[in-house]
Amino acid sequence: MGVWLIGARGSVATTVVTGCAAVAAGLHLPTGMVTETPAFTDSGLPALSDLVFGGHDTVDCPLPKRAETLTAGGVLPPGIATAVAAELTAADREIRPGGPTPGDTRSETELITAFADDIRDFVHRHGLERAVVVNVASTEPASQGPDAPLPASTLYALAALRAGCPYVNFTPSEGMHHPAAAREAERSGLPYAGRDGKTGQTLLRSVLGPMFAQRALTVRAWSGTNLLGGGDGAALADPAAAAAKNAGKERVLTDTLGTTPQGETHIDDVPALGDWKTAWDHIAFDGFLGTRMILQTTWQGCDSALAAPLVLDLARLTARAHESGLSGPLDALAFYFKDPVGDAPSGLAEQYEALIRFAGRLREGEAGEGAAEREDAADGAAHPAREVRGTGDRP
Repeated sequence: MGVWLIGARGSVATTVVTGCAAVAAGLHLPTGMVTETPAFTDSGLPALSDLVFGGHDTVDCPLPKRAETLTAGGVLPPGIATAVAAELTAADREIRPGGPTPGDTRSETELITAFADDIRDFVHRHGLERAVVVNVASTEPASQGPDAPLPASTLYALAALRAGCPYVNFTPSEGMHHPAAAREAERSGLPYAGRDGKTGQTLLRSVLGPMFAQRALTVRAWSGTNLLGGGDGAALADPAAAAAKNAGKERVLTDTLGTTPQGETHIDDVPALGDWKTAWDHIAFDGFLGTRMILQTTWQGCDSALAAPLVLDLARLTARAHESGLSGPLDALAFYFKDPVGDAPSGLAEQYEALIRFAGRLREGEAGEGAAEREDAADGAAHPAREVRGTGDRP
């Protein structure tokens, strides 16, 4: 099975490739991989040793070199990059130039066609049964409206659909949420999931929010701060990108509390932190007889190491869903996202229960609703000439 990564030379992607090779070789335990727990035994998921990696990126730093940098920063354990150097080199050979880059004169249609051709070529050369496209690139600013150029994340999403591949958006970027891509996704009959992986602060919020609601405690204000560096920190220094990121964080609070508390979440770029981040929350709430109380939490972790096992989980689950004939938004995968597609609960406990039920469906080989639609649309997914209605030079 192929895993085509958008942002394939970034920290998350490098950790994904390195970690997959290390776990498959028995060098490390699959810590953080929910799909490696007993609940997913015999669910028909592809083995880690069967995953073949490729992707798009706009930078040219080779994966082995990137892995060395992450090792120096404490993200990867010493010696692991050397132990899996062959796998990193093989994946790096499958990375193709992304876009659009400054000065790129290709139209949106030409970009999508080129990206889709890269994915098809990858599948064909390796004789893959299927491939899943996963976006792990840096966060984009929010879209500027229907007449603005399509964001890069949406170009890649459309390329995935055109190549007949399921798509997972692990970022807050628009991707499949853009109306042009949403229309094409509905016609394609392919499964998709996203958006914005839930790795730290929001993971904790999805547990604490329901706790306050279930204990009938009134949350008056919920404020937060994120300190992070690396490529994500630099990207989120853009206020528009930070706003896209914070939308998912705030949605979790509104959905789990039933109201929107006062307070904001701030994201500060601290380059010296590299791939490590600190997230702090200050929660003001009322107890019995209006007694005012405070809960403060501090989460410190490595974003790449938190994200990588989730990306592997999502690639395997989405591939199995595709194999089982599922189509459309995979709301059972809401467990992994801040802003999940489809109709799903926001509390982590309920999301986990839905995920375990999904594992049972995959184990039994149930296609569920959408199988017929996928079969009907299969022919359309195989024809790259199908167009998305849009404005201007839209694919």
